Amino acid sequence: MSTLSPLHRARAAHRPTLPAVLAEQGAHVKTVEGETPLPETDRNELNKLFSHTYGLPIVTFAPGQAANAGPMTIGVVLSGGQAPGGHNVNAGLFDGLKSLNPKNRLIGFLGGPAGPMKGKFQELDADTIDAYRNTGGFDMIGSGRDKIEKPEDMATVRATCQKLGVDTLIIIGGDDSNTNACVLAEHFWGDIKVIGCPKTIDGDLKNQSVEASFGFDTACKVYSELISNIERDALSAKKYYHFIKLMGRSASHIALECALQTHPNYCIISEEVAAKRQTLASITREIATVIANRAKAGKNFGVVLIPEGLLEFIPEMKQLIGELNDLLHEHEVHFKTLTSDDDRLQFVNSHLSLESSRAFSTLPMAIQLQLLADRDPHGNVQVSRIETEKLLIDLVGDLLKEWKSAGTFSGKFSALAHFFGYEGRCAPPTNFDANYCYALGFTAAALAGNGKSGYIASLRGLDKPAAEWLPGGIPLTSMMNIERRKGKEKPVIRKALVELDGKPFQEFAAHREAWTTEDDYVFVGPIQYFGPSDVCDQPTHTLRLEHS
Repeated sequence: MSTLSPLHRARAAHRPTLPAVLAEQGAHVKTVEGETPLPETDRNELNKLFSHTYGLPIVTFAPGQAANAGPMTIGVVLSGGQAPGGHNVNAGLFDGLKSLNPKNRLIGFLGGPAGPMKGKFQELDADTIDAYRNTGGFDMIGSGRDKIEKPEDMATVRATCQKLGVDTLIIIGGDDSNTNACVLAEHFWGDIKVIGCPKTIDGDLKNQSVEASFGFDTACKVYSELISNIERDALSAKKYYHFIKLMGRSASHIALECALQTHPNYCIISEEVAAKRQTLASITREIATVIANRAKAGKNFGVVLIPEGLLEFIPEMKQLIGELNDLLHEHEVHFKTLTSDDDRLQFVNSHLSLESSRAFSTLPMAIQLQLLADRDPHGNVQVSRIETEKLLIDLVGDLLKEWKSAGTFSGKFSALAHFFGYEGRCAPPTNFDANYCYALGFTAAALAGNGKSGYIASLRGLDKPAAEWLPGGIPLTSMMNIERRKGKEKPVIRKALVELDGKPFQEFAAHREAWTTEDDYVFVGPIQYFGPSDVCDQPTHTLRLEHS
């Protein structure tokens, strides 16, 4: 990075704010044990699977001496997809370790979980850390979606850590990566300690104690800037409907937050679709009705937001996708021998239930083939590759043509499709995420200094200024449940979905009807780093409403 922009230079000089106890003590703090949180479900099964790490208490920090200041060596892994702020977690981890003991070392495993499995690493020194402070991306050490699951993989990781003298392994990732951290903490108990950090722009790794995953704040503000730019364009040109798909496979937190920020004409919340057991046809009719009503007011333009994982929340599509996942996993070898699209479609239709076969047949062939594409590492359909926004444009357009033929629609419908995903994953972190990530890394260092394992770094009170946040650790097992993956029951961290009785959704529901006809667009502008706090430092609407 020899050529730096003026903003890059200015951000490199920025020093994030730490919670008071860490600002005053560094990572030289003692832990205070609190209540013992238990999983919401499957407690007996989880207790048997995690006999060492089940039933640990929540810990917070207080002034005092850490149990183990070092010298010690910590390994860090960036796991899964990128999220803004990952470099600041490493920076906070590095600074926290050095505050414990200048001789402490930080080893960065390269390329994600594959790093410790293949013995690829880099010692992170001050020059390396300083070059990446407050920057986006994961390019300091890279990331990957490998999982340390097989016994031989765990043995290799243990050997790598022992060879390097790694006392604690820090895994920075989403729900799947922290599930892996939980399993490793149990497997390595009494030997190598394992601590997680909550990362995902999707916002679905959270609970009462883990109030947010890092990157969500930045990504939503990036997407909201783009949405509001499109809203301005729609209002100016007055001739296009923009169907915008937003990242968020398993939950609609991004779509909901962006709707709260930008006030689109229509926004689908997948969790509501599931609760109402809506069909693809009923969703199509709702959107078409909004368009028809706007046409009566002389408005043949608008903005529609669509969560990435919508299809998996529509009951008949959820059943279809579940059957396809199991079918393609069970017949994986044979399916790969089928060379033509016709052969693949015929094979699938002959093995689906009658209901799922009917649902599959209603879809355009392009969408059918996208549903049959290669699975992700967990055996699931890769929903980001399904062009749901184009599917809805096609279905809505067909319905409006029917209405026009029947004389019930006299407007015009011209639509453009967008998918905002990768644009938000590696943006320079907002002031909120810069502070949050740095404090998460520092918190992980303090947990390591106190010999903790099986915890995820946590900061509470995130609606307050960073100096008032409460750092500590939450036992990973308290976030687990049993789910079916690749045809088997497995322990995994429960994903946090949009709560329909929660304040963020209720705020959205109270205003969405007005937004369908009024053009109450909000033009949020680009992320600001310097200036008044109400412009630069505010958390998401979701976080503020959840604490109101």
